[in-house]
Amino acid sequence: MTATRMLARDWRGGELGVLVAALVLAVAVVSGISAFTTRLQSALAQESHRFLAADRVVRSGSEAPLAWLEEAGRRGLDTAQVLTFPSMVYAGEEGMVLASVKAVSSRYPLRGELRYSEQPFGQVQVATGGPAAGTVWLDSRLFPLLGVAIGDTVSVGEASFRIAAAARTEPDQGGSFLGLGPRVLMHYDDIAATAVVQPGSRVEYRQLFAGEPPAVERFERWLAPQLEEGQRLLDVNEGQPGLGQALQRAESFLLLAGSLGVVLAGVAIALAARRFSERHNDYVAIMKSLGATSANITRLYGRSLLLLGVGATALGCGLGWALQSAFFTLFGEQLPVTPGPAGVRPYAIGAATALVCLLCFAWPPLRRLSQASPLRVLRRDMPQEQRRTLLDYAVGLSAVSGLMWWYSGDWKITLAVLSGLAVTVLLGLGLALTLLRGGRLVGMSAGSIWRLALAGLQRRGTANALQVVIFAMAIMLLLVLLLVRTSLIDAWQTQLPENTPNHFALNIAPEDVQGVEQMLRSREIPGAPLYPMIRGRILSVNGEDLPQTDDQEEGRRQREANFTWADTLPADNSLLEGRWWAPHSDAAEVSLEVEFAERFAVGLGDRIGFQVGSEAFEATVTSIRELDWQSFNPNFWLVFPPRLLAPYPATFMTSFYLQPEQKPFLNGFIRQFPTVTVVEMDVVVEQVRGIVSQVSAAVELVLAVIMAAGALVLVAGVQASVDARMHESSILRALGARRRLVLGGLWIEFAALGVFAGLLATVGAELSVYILQAQVMGMAYAPSPWMWPLGVGGGAVLIAGLGVFSCRRVVSSPPLAVLREL
Repeated sequence: MTATRMLARDWRGGELGVLVAALVLAVAVVSGISAFTTRLQSALAQESHRFLAADRVVRSGSEAPLAWLEEAGRRGLDTAQVLTFPSMVYAGEEGMVLASVKAVSSRYPLRGELRYSEQPFGQVQVATGGPAAGTVWLDSRLFPLLGVAIGDTVSVGEASFRIAAAARTEPDQGGSFLGLGPRVLMHYDDIAATAVVQPGSRVEYRQLFAGEPPAVERFERWLAPQLEEGQRLLDVNEGQPGLGQALQRAESFLLLAGSLGVVLAGVAIALAARRFSERHNDYVAIMKSLGATSANITRLYGRSLLLLGVGATALGCGLGWALQSAFFTLFGEQLPVTPGPAGVRPYAIGAATALVCLLCFAWPPLRRLSQASPLRVLRRDMPQEQRRTLLDYAVGLSAVSGLMWWYSGDWKITLAVLSGLAVTVLLGLGLALTLLRGGRLVGMSAGSIWRLALAGLQRRGTANALQVVIFAMAIMLLLVLLLVRTSLIDAWQTQLPENTPNHFALNIAPEDVQGVEQMLRSREIPGAPLYPMIRGRILSVNGEDLPQTDDQEEGRRQREANFTWADTLPADNSLLEGRWWAPHSDAAEVSLEVEFAERFAVGLGDRIGFQVGSEAFEATVTSIRELDWQSFNPNFWLVFPPRLLAPYPATFMTSFYLQPEQKPFLNGFIRQFPTVTVVEMDVVVEQVRGIVSQVSAAVELVLAVIMAAGALVLVAGVQASVDARMHESSILRALGARRRLVLGGLWIEFAALGVFAGLLATVGAELSVYILQAQVMGMAYAPSPWMWPLGVGGGAVLIAGLGVFSCRRVVSSPPLAVLREL
């Protein structure tokens, strides 16, 4: 018999159904998820670059060498220049407003969209380029403040410009505090005519670069060694750290999902191959009784497995391509950019997964088929030679570990999943055997249905224990993914809840504090308390003067910082070390933010020297705090007791939330408090919220795919013992057992297995999630009480439903017909 004929016969007889389905779906899930996540990560990376208006940005306080732009052009990169500075804008005799001027070159922006309107607060349009030379675009709020309209003239420094449009949004609007507030956009070539930028001016230069990722990375390697003091190369992680953290966590989740898909694929193939080999024992016995040698049988099944693997891999890769294409057909409208190609790597991963799983999971039981005794032709009661060895399990574990590590490229993810699986397996075998054997006493006093179910559990004690472990592994992996997904989305929603402050008010004079509070309260605008702010300088640590340098990479250096005071621990702050001072304390104490303390290498008891104006003083570190930098509330590195800073002049700041229709409030606010600087963060908040929404949708889609893979493992696990249960149930039916008794016994038996599996899965999932959240994703771990009833109850219902559904033919077909098929 040839391998092709044997496969054709088994296909017609239905023997290959489960194994082919496991192989095809395994390859489809792994390749589909890998292709989907690869393209999705590419799309999200492109989208995130909107926040920089480029792929990479060089930021500095002075103009960077033009040779860098020329070199980038030679390497095929697009370039642009941006200069941001505060300046007074004049209109006529009385119109005068402090604005943030942003000068951009013709090709700005390189990523994202620049938007404008032909009238203030009018219909938004996408611009093909920035303002032309000799013209400016004004923020819509500046029109009533200056009393001007489109076509009028305003002055910046010594130059006059015609107002050509209303500036609405820029992609990198939140990139610098110098670029926030009422904005004026002008052409980069008009800077010299204004004569505003002079040596010592408070300005920020940016060189923008964009292109194909490999070219950008090569240029970055060329540029990095040439950066000097005060120059910094930014990517999305540094330019928008909150967004970068969200994308990093999403990437970790996608890698975790793909890794779990690899594990589930291996388990499904192993279960399906084992059942396939068990049902071929009689065929092999017949062939050996007719003269076939063990070597012939090994070659026959080896060729069959090779043909099966090639066909299933091709079909699975095609299905995986269709799967990711279907996802992007449904999901593509939510992405503002077109995802890039996935390449061949996802399909190579799918093929490698099939090859490794076939060799490590499917081949060992098929290889042992050659050991089947010819006496099984005459004696069906002879045991099958299908016992797995420790070597089989070691090879399988190594295969799964290697595939996970290769796929994720992160040993922490691999370790977290394997740790949970190890706990599930070790506890599972002992607990399952103990509980299943302990059911004997219960079964002796139970009713007929329970007695039948518990007797079935006793007869197959070892097999049931292994089945519990298999079910527990699948449920554990699904619970891990569900828990991490829930934690991620909750963290993102907490990071940007409704009514997140989207405007900052700075430089509030002490005499204006009461008026600002009253105006916000009268308009029912939610806001944070007003915080005092004193500009000071850090001079020394423990009497040792710090070096004076402007190098941003230097940790311990003299630098300016904003000081504040508070009698109580500020909101969104948590105390990590030390103690908070008593109310109305006049001691020389200071509380530090944890990263600030690490940067300066100081701790509790250290003394730090400060300077405010011309006066110097020292304070002792008495507490270390952790801040929520993603809350968009005012946060400070250094907090002092109120009486310590009372002698020094201070201004105040606050943050508040405005709905889009409330934006005109800012016009009256600035008229009443002209010295207050308003920083608008609403565009940035909405951009971050949009990215988080898209990432959340991607997480939901990937979760659904892995759930389908987990269901495949559960089905294969149920199928592994369905033949024996069908045989027993058919005999019961032949002896006159009623439908209710047979189905009830099966339901209880599978539900008991599900309860044990759910309990073990929950324990393993808690351990894995702890490692993942604490070590991989940088999140605080919190137990999930809701997971216990979900894991135990869901396991019972799911396994019982699948088991009874798989055995339903035993009560709908004649017992003799069922027995003949087994």
